[in-house]
Amino acid sequence: MQLAGKTILLTGGTDGIGKELAHQLRAKGATVIVTGRNADRIAAMQADGFEVIAADLSLPKGVDAVIDGIGSRAPDILINNAGAGSDHDFREKAPDLADNDSCIFLNLNAPIHLIARLLPSLRARPEAMIVNVTSGLAIAPRAGGPVYCATKAALRSYSQALRVQLAGTKVHVLEALPPVVETKLTAGRGNKKMAPAECARQIVVAMERNADEANVGLVKLLQLVHSMSPALARKIMLRF
Repeated sequence: MQLAGKTILLTGGTDGIGKELAHQLRAKGATVIVTGRNADRIAAMQADGFEVIAADLSLPKGVDAVIDGIGSRAPDILINNAGAGSDHDFREKAPDLADNDSCIFLNLNAPIHLIARLLPSLRARPEAMIVNVTSGLAIAPRAGGPVYCATKAALRSYSQALRVQLAGTKVHVLEALPPVVETKLTAGRGNKKMAPAECARQIVVAMERNADEANVGLVKLLQLVHSMSPALARKIMLRF
């Protein structure tokens, strides 16, 4: 896909991978509208010249805010990048189920709702794309983060099915699977993390190539192991 001249709606675009995507896509000549929920980060992106829609996508009203913010405009590309983790490890403490529910809505329900509400306008564009950012953990889960892993696995399945449904239309579906990236979400989880800028770069390349999947960094190796032995891939990842 030629990114220059495209209008892109990017959720979770004020920090981490999303912030890097916003800058790199703008450098390609796209108009990038981002969403965020932290006032300071929203202000920083606005100071950089980005339009920002303030929306908490862990709640249904956040989806409404995004749709209202887009108004009559028709994005060419929707990138569902916003996401968060949620503690759910019975070896440490009882889970906060309300927090789990917010994580599930943000990581899974919000992308589905945005796709459903924006698909008519996407289908009307000369060419369009939906990018769902999942995770290498969508392939095999980590024992300490079952809710996060479950949401990403569910969004992966949704993306695969949606791609088949939209085959033959003007809307391409790309799933991006990052490894562990240096963001606030992964703070305290080891040292071998990919820089957000490099993760974003690989996703942008996949967008330009109209790829079905962007297996970023070490996720390529995980995909290879999983293709040979799903049980081995699970055994390896469940240790983390």
